[in-house]
Amino acid sequence: MSSSQVSRRRFLGAGLLAVTLSPACSTVDLKAEQDGGNLLERLRAVGEVRMGFANEAPYGYVNRAGVLTGEAPEVGKAVFRRLGVDRFVPALSDFGSLIPGLRAGLFDVIAAGMFITPPRCEQILFSDPDYNAPEALLIRSGDADKPTTLEDFARRDDLRLGVLLGSVEVDVAAGYGVPAERVVTFATQAGGIDGLLAGRADGFLLTAISLRDALSRRPDAPLELTKPFVPVIDGVEQYGAGGFGFRPDQTKLRDAFNAELHDLKNSGELLEIVRPFGFSESEMTDLTAERLCRPAA
Repeated sequence: MSSSQVSRRRFLGAGLLAVTLSPACSTVDLKAEQDGGNLLERLRAVGEVRMGFANEAPYGYVNRAGVLTGEAPEVGKAVFRRLGVDRFVPALSDFGSLIPGLRAGLFDVIAAGMFITPPRCEQILFSDPDYNAPEALLIRSGDADKPTTLEDFARRDDLRLGVLLGSVEVDVAAGYGVPAERVVTFATQAGGIDGLLAGRADGFLLTAISLRDALSRRPDAPLELTKPFVPVIDGVEQYGAGGFGFRPDQTKLRDAFNAELHDLKNSGELLEIVRPFGFSESEMTDLTAERLCRPAA
């Protein structure tokens, strides 16, 4: 397993593209945006921005009222309002198709809490991260000999570990020595929890924030969360720092976004925006995209 940093969702170039867009906003003139064309001015002119998301709470999802919300969309809305854009078009995609969809011009920004990693940085531009989150395991509370660490899953042949398809957790499991035949992939967060409850997996690995949110939605489920941890692979801590994705030629938009994001951080407004989604001061970070995009030595 390489010691390069991994992310909450891996880039799956062959992922099925499943994007839902407003019909009037389904394409973009990529030729007009070549060589760093000023997409920001175009967004200001039309007054709206298309946000790619993967419907994963609490990072980015559509609520019962049909409104795009979550940690990343709400931070993105605050930044874009400062930039003169005040309408937000949700563009739903499976996580593995977010980067291909962005590069194809199907939306203008990825607002999904995507982890910033060197392989991803070869595909798109990233803002500086707006959070840094640890991982955790969700396990059945009634199990007599319940596993509590990834080392347990690597050591015990009777255990199966659940992960999301296309996620960092696939890489983390491999990095900890969990055999691929005992790693069960699920397409959605809800599917993973259902699989855990049904006994198709003995633990579900995801960020602690995601799992806390999931537990809050199923208060009667016989499940419990292990102590959050930072994965260490080949002696290297794997940062769980997420940011916003932009097409490779959009340095002007990314830089303008970063400037406003830093103002939100410095004023404390960023924390107030994300707190309702389970984030706290411990998830705030001074890491930069430049640092996270740097390949491990």
